[in-house]
Amino acid sequence: MSKLIIIGGGIGGLATALATARQGHRVLVLERAPEFAEIGAGIQLAPNGLHALDRLGLGDAVRSTAVRMDELRFMDGVTGRHVVSMDLTERYRERFGNPYAVVHRAELHTKLLEACQASEAIELRSAVTAVGYEQDATSASVVLEDGERITGDALIGADGIHSAIRAQLVGDGAPRNSGITVYRAVIPMEQVPEELRHLTSVTWWTGPHCHFVHYPIAGGKYLNLAASSDNHATEALAGVPATAEDIRREFAALGEDAQRLLALGEGWKSWVLVDRDPVDTWTDGRVALLGDAAHPMLHYVAQGACQGLEDAVILGDLLDCGSDELPQRFEKFNAERHERTGKIQLLARESIKLWHTSGDAVATRNEHLSALTTDQLHDYVAWMHGARTLDENTAPNGEQR
Repeated sequence: MSKLIIIGGGIGGLATALATARQGHRVLVLERAPEFAEIGAGIQLAPNGLHALDRLGLGDAVRSTAVRMDELRFMDGVTGRHVVSMDLTERYRERFGNPYAVVHRAELHTKLLEACQASEAIELRSAVTAVGYEQDATSASVVLEDGERITGDALIGADGIHSAIRAQLVGDGAPRNSGITVYRAVIPMEQVPEELRHLTSVTWWTGPHCHFVHYPIAGGKYLNLAASSDNHATEALAGVPATAEDIRREFAALGEDAQRLLALGEGWKSWVLVDRDPVDTWTDGRVALLGDAAHPMLHYVAQGACQGLEDAVILGDLLDCGSDELPQRFEKFNAERHERTGKIQLLARESIKLWHTSGDAVATRNEHLSALTTDQLHDYVAWMHGARTLDENTAPNGEQR
């Protein structure tokens, strides 16, 4: 039995604690915040994310409060034209083995946290800040801000895009600023006109250098709003309040229906989107990175949480070993994951062109998308949405057997 130290108590860190504890390891999770909690609003879970949650024994619990989507609905946000929808009903669910669902981030985090709290093998410690690590041939230690060192057999950095563990391991400086600001709000569904609710759709309204997405969360009680503007933001701000006037100004190009929904938003907060370039190596002996610490990505393909969950389950499968083998298993984990996650990081960047198209390219984009068949749309996402964990039920192409 090994002692693993996980830095970061978010979705990826807690999922990793569960996945490794079931292999017989003792796990200590260290969280910087005063308590284990998750900020933010809605997240999308494609079948690969739900498959990973099934492997952790939490799939049914998450599906009980998640809202199953029937379509990804792509709208020309200026004209209000419905361009195309990706069907997410029976054919999609049968092909990929799970629905496409949306859930409140805090609900998902709470279910992971409760499972960790119920495990005798997992210890949770909050209000501690990691600043680096040390290691030798048989152990790894996290160095805390106050000078304390906590030693285990291995260390897993799941401490997000500003990871202190990555800063030492990779040393690639500050995250990359995309120049795009996303504005987020959550409103009670009862405030939304019935004709605009789209209760089983993730709906995108695309415009020149901006787009707006909304979908139901919390069992359909609320509508999650997220509007992105390529406003050339120079400072990477996070959680900064925004006014209704900010929203009107940034999204003035969008049409009537999108504007009606945006006008309902209250308590808007803004984040400047950041990511990092893919790297081939995120392990160093007995230290490994995971989730956003390893492969932070923009939200344009809605795979950030799913990839963190995949990481957790795959790493858990690989750590069916003693302490001596941990460095080699970390290397196998890196080899299994870096190409896939790097491809998704780059696709998320490339997808900005799809959402923020302007000028004559809009008509070309709309014509191309509207001509795609259901099967063609499913084929396009199959490599991402198909199950990607190492259990015996996963086919070589990544789809569910």
